Amino acid sequence: MDIFKTLSILLLAGLAASLPAVSPPTFGSSYHARGNLKLPYAELDEPFEFYFDANNSRSHINFYHGLDHIYTRGDMYKYGTTLKISPETVDTSGKACFQINGTADAPVVTPQNALPDLTGFKFVGAVELNGQKVNKWVNITKVYSRSSTYTFYTTSSEPIVPVQYVMMGYDSLLGSHYDKYIVEYTFFDDHTPLKESDFAVPEGMKCRSFPGPGVEHHIVMNPLQEIINPEKGDRYEQLFDEYKNQFGKNYEDKKEHTQRLSHFRQNVRYIHSKNRQNLSYRLSINHLADQHKDELGMITGRLNSHEPNNGKPFDTSTLRLRDVPDTIDWRIAGAVTQVKDQAVCGSCWSFGSTGTIEGAYFLKYGKRVRLSQQNLVDCSWAYGNNGCDGGEEWRAYDWIMKNGGLQGEEEYGAYIGQNGKCHFNESLVVAKIKDYTNVTSGNQTELKIAIATKGPVAVGIDASHLSFAFYADGVYFEKDCGNTPDDLDHAVLAVGYGNYKGQDYWLVKNSWSTYWGNDGYVLMSLKDNNCGVATDATFVDLK
Repeated sequence: MDIFKTLSILLLAGLAASLPAVSPPTFGSSYHARGNLKLPYAELDEPFEFYFDANNSRSHINFYHGLDHIYTRGDMYKYGTTLKISPETVDTSGKACFQINGTADAPVVTPQNALPDLTGFKFVGAVELNGQKVNKWVNITKVYSRSSTYTFYTTSSEPIVPVQYVMMGYDSLLGSHYDKYIVEYTFFDDHTPLKESDFAVPEGMKCRSFPGPGVEHHIVMNPLQEIINPEKGDRYEQLFDEYKNQFGKNYEDKKEHTQRLSHFRQNVRYIHSKNRQNLSYRLSINHLADQHKDELGMITGRLNSHEPNNGKPFDTSTLRLRDVPDTIDWRIAGAVTQVKDQAVCGSCWSFGSTGTIEGAYFLKYGKRVRLSQQNLVDCSWAYGNNGCDGGEEWRAYDWIMKNGGLQGEEEYGAYIGQNGKCHFNESLVVAKIKDYTNVTSGNQTELKIAIATKGPVAVGIDASHLSFAFYADGVYFEKDCGNTPDDLDHAVLAVGYGNYKGQDYWLVKNSWSTYWGNDGYVLMSLKDNNCGVATDATFVDLK
């Protein structure tokens, strides 16, 4: 692979040398531009609009058609200022303003540009791009094992305007591409004078500084610096150092460190971009941020064999929705044990099944008990579960019923996050199951009744989206979530329901530690049975 990379570089250099010297294009010191920022590895396509005025040291960028605004004003205050105005994350009726003022040591003097510095770019020639004849400029830089190819395209005839800017990064240490982004320019005008209103900060807003130390808020305030101006340095590396310290991350060697930094950069870009979309929920950097999306699939583990189970149908003939409360949270009553971390083990099914049994135990005996997930991971293989390689809640119930019960965590031993040797002792069981019940698939009314009258309910969800991996707070609604049985790849525990600012939600306990979500919990939208919470829900009755 390196040979082909070297040959391509030499070919470009040779081609450039054979062409007459052509100076890079220049553009006006003020302009209005629109376009899209595309991050293929994060599956993002983010529209932007730019107003740039170098003569007065100011710029104004808005993302997602005006949802998120960033003003860089070197002409305000003694050392300049940067302001970010965004919708309040889970309150679409309000706006929040954040402000970082320049200092004597770090003045705000240079507004963010939408165009790269073309110093060092070489003219390659006229090519065709998306059916359009364009001029192509290339700059290749190499730092240690990294080779970064920057390509800038302009129209080939007057007026000369930018068309596209592409960065492709290759790391010979990894033997793969570590980064790619594309800036497409759909509109550019550096002739029409800009108006004062293009840079006017909305009046009457009370701005506040970002809470806490760290470099992340500087990235949030200017997310395009590393993309448009890589020569200014990589703040993501500093943020990665902070991340490693916060979560105690250590890597085997330089290769893994480089790989984790690459994943981290892409995930942070994704998190920040999603937060600019004015969603009903917010994402944040958590302990999973150095993982590739394929690795994140290893911390789910719910299977779907399409086999009929031995559960009973839910008889609601004597139960009515109007007889149950409008909101319920079984944590308050004491029916829910602490959040655990299933680690890199597809054992979510054991957490969902033990969670609903723990709830039933509390309702029957008034005591909270911590049951053993490891007992099920180690021992229910003969019933179709596969330990850390996945399983189904109902198969766990069948094993418990057949073997006389389930041991507690204290009796069986702590969860170890991997398959172990079964050492089940029936004389030490804590909970015994009489039978289990299937809530009618897709029936959200039944699920509410089940939670209200039977306690926490084991449910399957579609957790395959990056937005779920980095959920922090708010009511989670993912437009791409599936809700068919085949979409459900993760087992969790529905411990309540309610309404937040007009949005109905399920209160769901996850098993990815308290670093994830809101102390390990997520509010999941009821809208259209999003992510399939009501598709495959079960609860148990104890002996």
